[in-house]
Amino acid sequence: MPVYTCTTTTGTLTADVKSALARELSRIHAEINHVPSTYVNVVFHELPHGGIYTDGVPADPVLVNSWVRSGHPLDETTRLATEIASAVSRIANIDAARVLVVIQNSPASGAVEGGRVLPEPGQEQAWVCH
Repeated sequence: MPVYTCTTTTGTLTADVKSALARELSRIHAEINHVPSTYVNVVFHELPHGGIYTDGVPADPVLVNSWVRSGHPLDETTRLATEIASAVSRIANIDAARVLVVIQNSPASGAVEGGRVLPEPGQEQAWVCH
């Protein structure tokens, strides 16, 4: 259900780091939002050097943009963003100042997975059983 897109410049993250990040982002999301980690999608998008700018100059940050369903408590969404930012910095061995995490949301009714409209938060079990 959720989609985490990690955008970096080529070579910023190794294959091992990507794998570790995908596992950790899935674990964090599943724990905080009370869903199975099998629901979590993580995508890595690499741009060539000079493809990302910060303060008007080429930079090598890790930008994590996510989509989640609306309806989760605000404090849990803040915790989600904070824990993901910390995990990216720790696992990728990147200074926290180079990590940006943005959690965006919209109603579950605006998303389809496996041919079905997504359930509202808390309604996952009924959705899985059908």
